[in-house]
Amino acid sequence: MKKPRLHPSSSSVILSAAKGPVRRPLPQNVLTSLSLNVCVTLLLLMLTPSFAAEPAADLFAYDKSAPFNLQEVGRETRDAALIRDFTFTPADQPVKAYLVTPATGNGPHAAILYVHWLGEPATTNRTEFLAEAVALAQRGVVSLLVDCMWAEPQWYQHRIPEEDYARSVRQVIELRRAFDLLLAQPDIDPTRVALVGHDFGAMYGLIAAAQDQRVRTCVLMACVPRLIDWFLYSRQPVDLAAYRQQLAPLDPIHFVPKLAPASVYFQFANQDEYVSAAQSAEYYAAALPRKQLTTYIAGHALHPPEVAADRVAWLERELHLK
Repeated sequence: MKKPRLHPSSSSVILSAAKGPVRRPLPQNVLTSLSLNVCVTLLLLMLTPSFAAEPAADLFAYDKSAPFNLQEVGRETRDAALIRDFTFTPADQPVKAYLVTPATGNGPHAAILYVHWLGEPATTNRTEFLAEAVALAQRGVVSLLVDCMWAEPQWYQHRIPEEDYARSVRQVIELRRAFDLLLAQPDIDPTRVALVGHDFGAMYGLIAAAQDQRVRTCVLMACVPRLIDWFLYSRQPVDLAAYRQQLAPLDPIHFVPKLAPASVYFQFANQDEYVSAAQSAEYYAAALPRKQLTTYIAGHALHPPEVAADRVAWLERELHLK
């Protein structure tokens, strides 16, 4: 595991915003200190040019006509939501997924693709946001929650660094196909589509979302700008320089401006040992309006209840939920 269990507290502060959820204020001395640090970082980042090469335009291309090969395992009704448990084949191997839909009621429905983190074993999979998806089904939302490559047991420790590039490309394609599957559901409103991602889920999810203009808003949680920031914690590549050069075009930070005109809501933690304040500020600087960043007194897991409450409030507004 890359990340140990972390223990957040429960306060947060807005660092910069464009019409977002109302936050509880921190004491003024904390607010001033955080704001000054981030403002200085943002200024430095805006003055620093980026020279990384962009990936080829067709790198994430795929056969949009290929069948999904859905295999339903089971279904249950929970509260006002119908949860379908199934696998589909977005690329070359089956992926586990949940489709959460309103148990009753007609569309058109807003749609959300949820992409999980690499963290605590119990939630390093499609279950991380399941309770939130069930609650939002009562508001007419259809949600797709998918397992990613880091849901594999011991994925991080068993990775072969020289395969990271190819597996990363495949993961982005799988998430693009997940968007296809989500939007293929009955009565979906194609103008009200969102991405919610945490950790690696935010990083790969935003790359997938940036490939087309189907996403209206993105919520990106506790992520870093570059794959190399996390990929060197354990196994090392044979040729580090070549490895860095190969991965650089896939760095999520290059794709953030391409999310526009979608709005972006960043959720970060000020006690996160894996994401620095400078890294969160770099993300915010790279995004185009409309955008907001909230930093919480929390660890990387972002467990405080107001994190979820703010996220739902953002989705409620951006997707025009009932």
